[in-house]
Amino acid sequence: MFDKMSDTKNNPSQNDSLPEKQTKTKKDYGIIDMMLSQPTQRVVDSETLIKQTQNRVWRALKSGYEYSPAADESDKFLRKHVSSRMKMVVLYVDLVGSTNIALELPEDKVAIIITCFAQEMASTIRQHSGYVLKFVGDAVIGYFPAEENQLAPADNAVLCGKSMISVIQKGINPILNQYDYPDLAIKVGIDYGENMIVRYGSDAQKSHVDILGPTMNIAAKIQNMAKPNQILIGDEVYTRIHPSIQSTFEKVVWKNNEWKYRRSTGDLYPVYAYVD
Repeated sequence: MFDKMSDTKNNPSQNDSLPEKQTKTKKDYGIIDMMLSQPTQRVVDSETLIKQTQNRVWRALKSGYEYSPAADESDKFLRKHVSSRMKMVVLYVDLVGSTNIALELPEDKVAIIITCFAQEMASTIRQHSGYVLKFVGDAVIGYFPAEENQLAPADNAVLCGKSMISVIQKGINPILNQYDYPDLAIKVGIDYGENMIVRYGSDAQKSHVDILGPTMNIAAKIQNMAKPNQILIGDEVYTRIHPSIQSTFEKVVWKNNEWKYRRSTGDLYPVYAYVD
């Protein structure tokens, strides 16, 4: 199930992106860059993204500012592709320590903080050309369709995870500190694969739509293994990201059977951690 897709096997430019084969000259990398494409530029730069976050969070804490409803592009996209199997990169981001926050703060403040977290993570997903699937308690699930191009969505998802940590550390936490609230931290898990888009009901416009498949489950399991403010990605993502992004990750060495998910071959599914 997790063997490389046939298009990956037949694409030497992708295989050359693996670390053990990175023996190419500068000229060769120029050719690879054209073939793989450079990491996609964000809609806004990180400094602007952080400033916008700070303004929204400050307003929310001070005057109960409510976020403007974003167009539900994900719902439209999923309804258009109901019953289809689709390749995609799935991203899970989970808020660490939400139980302690709920115990330490008044309910109204907890609601504002959780809302800010969820909405800012959703905004970051959209800024990186992804869709927001749903909010699950103190977690947000996003996805990046990869039917036409597997490489750009993988880059976008990983860059999105990095931006999320910056938004938390440099955007949200400095504002929370001004109110003597505890810092927030997140865990991010990302994986790639094929999933089924399903609709629960016969009403094409109103019945609930969702995504089912192994990638959803494995991305969640990977996220669960992450440490606070850490990004973990599956091997299916690692082999598809640009070499310049690959160099910021290292393979996780598990201890005491911490990670138990195996491929159909019986080998452990490799996971890589972002190294700042």
